[in-house]
Amino acid sequence: MTTHPTVTREQWLQQAILTLTPLFHTKGYTLPKCHVSCGFASTDVKRGHIGQCWGSKASADQINQIFISPALSDSVEVLDTLMHELVHAVDDCRNKHGPEFKKMALKLGMRGPMRNAEAGPELKIKLKELAITLGPYPHAKLYVPKKVIDRRPRARAKCSVCGFTVPMLKAFIHFGPPICPKDKIDMAAIGDWGES
Repeated sequence: MTTHPTVTREQWLQQAILTLTPLFHTKGYTLPKCHVSCGFASTDVKRGHIGQCWGSKASADQINQIFISPALSDSVEVLDTLMHELVHAVDDCRNKHGPEFKKMALKLGMRGPMRNAEAGPELKIKLKELAITLGPYPHAKLYVPKKVIDRRPRARAKCSVCGFTVPMLKAFIHFGPPICPKDKIDMAAIGDWGES
C-alpha cells in the first residue's frame, strides 16, 4: 500500500498537471505553466460548470489560470476535468470549443460534445492509474444546489387595439392589467399572472 503525504488541494492539482504532462507530450503538445485552484467558475455556478481555464492575457502574470469546481471530489473526475481545462491552456483559450480544441481533445483521447468533452475509455483507464499514483484528492465535496429555472411565461399586459405590450412586475400583479397609455382601455393579461 502506497502512503501519500498530506497535501493541499492546490498541491495535489499541481502534481496532477505534472503527472498529466507526458500524456500531452506523447501527442505533440506542450503544456504551458498554469496556476490551478479549487474554485468556482466565473460563469453561472448553479448550471453545473465544473472547470474553467483563463488564458494568459487575462492574468497579470501572463500565466493560465485553471479552476476546478469544489463540487468535485472524485480523483478521476477531477483529473478528467483538469484534462479538459489543460487543452484550453495549450490553446491559451483562443478557440474556445471550436475545431482546434476538438482536434486536440480527440487526439488526447477525449470524446463527446466538445463543451463537455471528457475522457474516452482508453484515456479513462490512464486517468484511473494516475489517480492511484496521486492518491485521493484532498477535498470534501461541496454540495451546490442546482438553480431551478422558472420556464413559465412572464406576466405581461397587451393592448388589444395597438398591440402595446408591457412586462409586469410580480409586486404589482395584484393590481391587475394596466390601462393602455395610447388607447385608454384595459390591457389584456398574458402569461402567468399567478401571485407566487
